[in-house]
Amino acid sequence: EAPDWLANSLTGKRMPAPERPWWEIPDFDPAVGDIKLLWELSRMDWVLALAQRARQGEQASLDRLNDWLNDWCTVNPPYHGPNWKCGQEASLRVMHLAMAAVVLGQTQDSTSALCNLVHTHLQRIAPTVQYAMAQDNNHGTSEAAALFIGGSWLAAHGRSEGEGWRRQGRRWLEDRAVRLIGPQGTFSQYSVNYHRVVLDTFAMAEVWRRQMAEPAFSEDWYARAAAATQWLYTMVDSANGDAPNIGANDGARLLQLTDTAYRDHRPTVQLAMALFEQRRAYEEGPWNNALRWLDIDVPAEAAAPQGNLVADDGGFAMLRRGSAFALLRYPRFRFRPSQADALHVDFWLDGLNILRDAGTFSYNTEPRWLKYFGGTAGHNTVQFDDRDQMPRLGRFLLGDWLKSSFLEPLSEDAKGVTVSAGYRDGQGAVHRRRIRLESSCLRVEDEVSGFCEKAVLRWRLAPGPWRLDGAQARDGKYTLSVESDGEVASLALVEGFESRHYMEKTSLPVLEVEAHKPCKLVTCFRWGV
Repeated sequence: EAPDWLANSLTGKRMPAPERPWWEIPDFDPAVGDIKLLWELSRMDWVLALAQRARQGEQASLDRLNDWLNDWCTVNPPYHGPNWKCGQEASLRVMHLAMAAVVLGQTQDSTSALCNLVHTHLQRIAPTVQYAMAQDNNHGTSEAAALFIGGSWLAAHGRSEGEGWRRQGRRWLEDRAVRLIGPQGTFSQYSVNYHRVVLDTFAMAEVWRRQMAEPAFSEDWYARAAAATQWLYTMVDSANGDAPNIGANDGARLLQLTDTAYRDHRPTVQLAMALFEQRRAYEEGPWNNALRWLDIDVPAEAAAPQGNLVADDGGFAMLRRGSAFALLRYPRFRFRPSQADALHVDFWLDGLNILRDAGTFSYNTEPRWLKYFGGTAGHNTVQFDDRDQMPRLGRFLLGDWLKSSFLEPLSEDAKGVTVSAGYRDGQGAVHRRRIRLESSCLRVEDEVSGFCEKAVLRWRLAPGPWRLDGAQARDGKYTLSVESDGEVASLALVEGFESRHYMEKTSLPVLEVEAHKPCKLVTCFRWGV
């Protein structure tokens, strides 16, 4: 049977009075909880799974696909109910329906009922597209892609109204690429997961363009798409596909054509690399499945090995040395930040995320958890006087944006690679951080001053048997030590929390080092010795 399209998929709570017009439904209704968990099923990624089975000859899957679509349309009459509330949610449905048509070879002979469904969605997206663009985030890229894809789809089936939507979508797609993606590839939301969302969105637009023999997008569009591809390629661990949990992470995952874990980013990287750089990022594996389902050849040429990258367009320094990877996040904001993560350091060794970010957990939860996961305490950095680096003005908005007042470019020698950055916040506290990655050591130097009562340095450790031994934390394989040129008021292992997946919260050990006077703190993380 079809699922309940109007219920929170985790709790089962249903949206009250779902017959209301979409604009009368609140963003955060306590009766249903996090509305994203209601929207999830209506993003229609199940359309892709059923289309894959139908292409392999499973008639029952094709029947189920049509039955579920009919049921969805019955339960969600146009522009009424929670599933019509967000233009981006409508856009994701259009993109997934289009990719299912590609999988089934039905892009040129779609039924009138399917064209009507696409038309109904574009009529919801188009009137509020200016609002989406004003957000300067994934809403704009998603809605632009849906207008382009849906408009050209309708035009190909003789529906003249599709022409205007196609032109509008193409114009906004090209505009958003240049505005929201920097020359070094950083996306406006400073988030690994949203970066994956925008790359998958651009990939779907390009796959559709080729299917429909549409003219190529602008050179600038392809250049920014390629830069964004390199950014994510450098960030992702090639052994397991995982990546730092940096920035907002609401669990979004589009274009699910592979049997891989949620945190495996390799399918996105491989598809984007093939489309925008005509190279392959990885050898044979399940990440090639999306290319085959979408009739994209796996490129013969391999991409260059992952190396160092400084994306100053968004404040990301990525350092690699052998099997070790270190990331320094420094404040370089052209767009609104969503987390107080200035000078956070993420560290990976042999595919294991040892020094890690807290993640997001939920957009609709108790204030203390919103503050914890998005605040300074949820990151590997220094917190001054128990306050966040930037004041929180709302659920998704921080004020008094930090600026890097100190920056030394990345340098590399025979022994290691180094980068430095620092800031002075709105209350006069100063934090300068220098990180150096060598073959068996990560060294982090923190200079702190200008605070009133205390500065707390935190290292959020991978779960394991960590124990304190003087000024060192050990787990049997690794050693993390902290030294200071001044007096350390306290050093302790405490319980912290992280969210590797949306709505998931688990505990982990956190090393906290507290100082009451300006000082220099030196952290050394050692392995293999």
